[in-house]
Amino acid sequence: MRIPIETFELANGLRVTLSEDHTAPIVGVNLWYHVGSANERKGRTGFAHLFEHMLFQGSADVAANEHFELIQRAGGTLNGSTWLDRTNYFEVVPSNECELVLWLEANRMGQLLPAMTQQKLDTQRDVVKNERRWSVDNQPYGTWWERLPALCFPPSHPFHHSLIGSMEDLSQASLEDIAQFFRAYYTPDNAVLSITGDFDPPQARGWVERYFSAIPRGTDARNRPPMDVGPVFGRALEERVADDVALPRLFLAFRSPVFGSEAYYAASVCGAVLGQRSGSRLYRRLVREREIAAEATAFTFDLPKGSDLLVTDVTARPGVSADELHDAVTAEIDTVHREGVTAHEVSRAAALIETDFVNALQSAGERADRLSMFATYFGNPHLVNEQLDRYQAVTVDEVNAFIKARLGPDNRASLLYVPRETGTATDTDSQGAAA
Repeated sequence: MRIPIETFELANGLRVTLSEDHTAPIVGVNLWYHVGSANERKGRTGFAHLFEHMLFQGSADVAANEHFELIQRAGGTLNGSTWLDRTNYFEVVPSNECELVLWLEANRMGQLLPAMTQQKLDTQRDVVKNERRWSVDNQPYGTWWERLPALCFPPSHPFHHSLIGSMEDLSQASLEDIAQFFRAYYTPDNAVLSITGDFDPPQARGWVERYFSAIPRGTDARNRPPMDVGPVFGRALEERVADDVALPRLFLAFRSPVFGSEAYYAASVCGAVLGQRSGSRLYRRLVREREIAAEATAFTFDLPKGSDLLVTDVTARPGVSADELHDAVTAEIDTVHREGVTAHEVSRAAALIETDFVNALQSAGERADRLSMFATYFGNPHLVNEQLDRYQAVTVDEVNAFIKARLGPDNRASLLYVPRETGTATDTDSQGAAA
């Protein structure tokens, strides 16, 4: 499957990708800014995520929350998300509302600061703090997605600290801090705009030029810290977390080749062999055959710099102890590391990945997101059309070479959640972060 792609760049540096598809009368618009928690400075964590909230609080010509109201009244959907190395904003609307979305996105890119107030900052800071309480601090296993990067990356690494930020740092964020962050990162030369679906390319290009071309390039310095780490941890890393959970749960992570590299595709296929759907190695062995686990999956973080992470996520069945779970998962990984996987497993895994990828490209919103991702990370949205060939070219020997190099005892980080005993005050027992 190959999708049509047209690209151009405005004089201010905004890169634009168009992919026309008249299958359904909808348009997807996706705007990626190349900024995430990795770009935050010490003492100012959580800014990328806080700023995602601030961008929905109005601009010079749009009232607070009016962005939501206009899109929803037009029959569309919208949201934003923040990750370690990017923040994106996206809308899917009926075809005749494409111009509205482009005007809204351009207005907040170019005219956000005049509408920013202390009251808006205070309100959204409280919203983010409540989100942290609800989704992290008071959610079973909710701390895993900040504990695991902290375990896998050394304290000096930009992926080490929490994406959502600490309560203390959020409390100290000032209006000038927010303005500086906006001026540095929310500029056209640090953004990629993708438009997909049922639209007329010359007309869409005219709208983009009309609404975005007058926005100036950024002039403030951007924090781009070094991200290089070794290919393996060098030793086993372990953290045990006593939490208010009913069942033990193990996240076992491995350093893995970065997203988009030649070696990444074998690692991705390995992840699917281990934990994609009910026919995967871990699900078949631990859930169906041995009845040790209730769930077993595996996935990659898809990080394009420094090191990616391949993660297995296994939850115990009732009555299975944390140590039993840990030993069972480790034994399966030891077997895979010692014996490798079969050509049939590799073929199945590649087929599953390819099916999911093709299905995603049928959605205007997902297609726009994939195009923005490849344009942001690699400067080339056309790479989306090479992905199927890359997965189809992966061999069993390449997967087993990855397994031999990266799944050994010197490259395992174990984050194990155990049910808290009544009256126990201990929260964690960690053996240190990665070097």
